[in-house]
Amino acid sequence: MSAATRVFMARLAGTQVFDPIGDEVGRVRDAVVLVRAKGAPRAVGLVVEVPGRRRVFLPLTRVTAIDAGQVISTGLLNMRRFEQRAMESLVLGELLDRTVRFTDGSGEATVEDLSITRQRTGDWLVDQLFVRRKQPARGLSLRRRGETLVVPVGAVTGLAGSTEEQGATKLLEAYEDLRPADLADVLHELGDTRRLEVASALDDERLADVLEELPEDDQVAIVSRLDSDRAADVLEAMQPDDAADLLNELPDEQAARLLELMEPEEAKDVRRLLSYDEDTAGGLMTTEPVILGPETSIATALAQIRKQDLPPALASMVF
Repeated sequence: MSAATRVFMARLAGTQVFDPIGDEVGRVRDAVVLVRAKGAPRAVGLVVEVPGRRRVFLPLTRVTAIDAGQVISTGLLNMRRFEQRAMESLVLGELLDRTVRFTDGSGEATVEDLSITRQRTGDWLVDQLFVRRKQPARGLSLRRRGETLVVPVGAVTGLAGSTEEQGATKLLEAYEDLRPADLADVLHELGDTRRLEVASALDDERLADVLEELPEDDQVAIVSRLDSDRAADVLEAMQPDDAADLLNELPDEQAARLLELMEPEEAKDVRRLLSYDEDTAGGLMTTEPVILGPETSIATALAQIRKQDLPPALASMVF
């Protein structure tokens, strides 16, 4: 096997995966490790996104090389959708930004990356962590961020602990180039607590775009746990028809409160759409149609629809 002896996992995000003859089969979206009570965590595989936005599991035993900018597999890829097991942890989704404590009692740090090394047995073990020390609050300090250092995995505790106080900065950095639909897939796969942490860290426009791509249950779970003012701001950034659909799924009292917090001009279109039953033409329409001239060809009209990234409900309603 010609894989690198040490691989930092956060740097693998988005890396292309190729089969032995050089055809791309997907891109790395995460890595799976087993965090054990004793001994170093063991890396068991990669989560790879293949065409169709499906995420599948690629065991590290089927990886023949990990080089700069590429992962080479044996070509044997199980296309069954990846499902995380109880004992497994996702590196990007769950371990980055986690708070750990130094075993020497010198304080706490935040995990920004971790490395795995291939052993003579063929196993890949997590051997080092790239961490940033947490600075104690000391009034107006000129040094805003703690020092970074690489430490052995045994030098800290808490890697397998609770996700409380876990941030989302590094995970979002790893996924900053993802389209909203792809980031929505990432959020859908996360646990409820981690999903909210990541959603809360997104700016209003980005979160609005991602919410529009999420299943209704996920939308409701996120918006219901946001601060009301923040939730109203995000609804304002959404397409009116998507915002109306989401409000329809919320309890009446909560939906009414969010509408009151929205800017009147933004809320007007949403209120109008909410006045229609969901299964009527009015309930399916958008308040922002694309208007084209009578001389416009069908091909140009379709191109304009795609360019505007319109909701599917409008795809056949261009005048």
